[in-house]
Amino acid sequence: MNTFKVLQFNMQFGQTWDEVHPDHAPVDLDLTIAEIRGRNADVVLLQEMEQARPRGVQPDPPPNYTRLRKALDDYDSYFSYPKADPRELPFGIGLAIFSKTPLREALRRDLPSPPIEFEFPGGKRTPTDRLLIGAKTTLGGRELRIFNTHLLAFFMLQANGEEHLCQRKLVLKELNSSPPGATLAGGDFNVSRHEPLLRQFADAGYKTVQADKVTWRRRPYVLDHIFYSQQLRPVRHAVEPTRASDHHLLLAEFEFVD
Repeated sequence: MNTFKVLQFNMQFGQTWDEVHPDHAPVDLDLTIAEIRGRNADVVLLQEMEQARPRGVQPDPPPNYTRLRKALDDYDSYFSYPKADPRELPFGIGLAIFSKTPLREALRRDLPSPPIEFEFPGGKRTPTDRLLIGAKTTLGGRELRIFNTHLLAFFMLQANGEEHLCQRKLVLKELNSSPPGATLAGGDFNVSRHEPLLRQFADAGYKTVQADKVTWRRRPYVLDHIFYSQQLRPVRHAVEPTRASDHHLLLAEFEFVD
């Protein structure tokens, strides 16, 4: 294997995109599966796998993940919900890593959210915690560490994310907790102004494959990233629009650096 392909996708629990009524668009998990399957990626990073249920109930087994795992039966996979919380709002939750090669040493780390108050129908709320998951695999005889995360969107709370860096610091702490090696960290980083995020990760030794093209339909933000360590070199990348979510697909192809 000379190169390998990575797909980063916030799938918004399978809710399709409707330009006029985006919050009421139908769910079509068949379209989600077709988009993922059509990219034939070696590693797939998914966020917002499931739709949050009232009072923070987390169905077990998770229905969307169960269906994707059956449809992508030539992949190994790992899924986790965030910490159960009755404050959970009816949006997307849950992370998954799919890999064509076996995954091992799976991990999950809770990422606490600060107690920022914000308005939501029904009164004032505070945000629930977020999540980081990870695993290792072997591609072409080379070990690869893979991480996937979905951070809190401070801009949605009318708060300055640069004043609340704890989640990003915890992600970087986990990325740098092991001996140096080829590492990918993808996800929805939910940062409206991405330049400080890129500097923070660059200072820790990680670059993003792209920061020029918008990855979210609702606002012109680059929310989705695939960060990579110096043991990897991006060969090509693309941001591809899709009707399967309010996020675009982010694809990147990498090679190992000798």
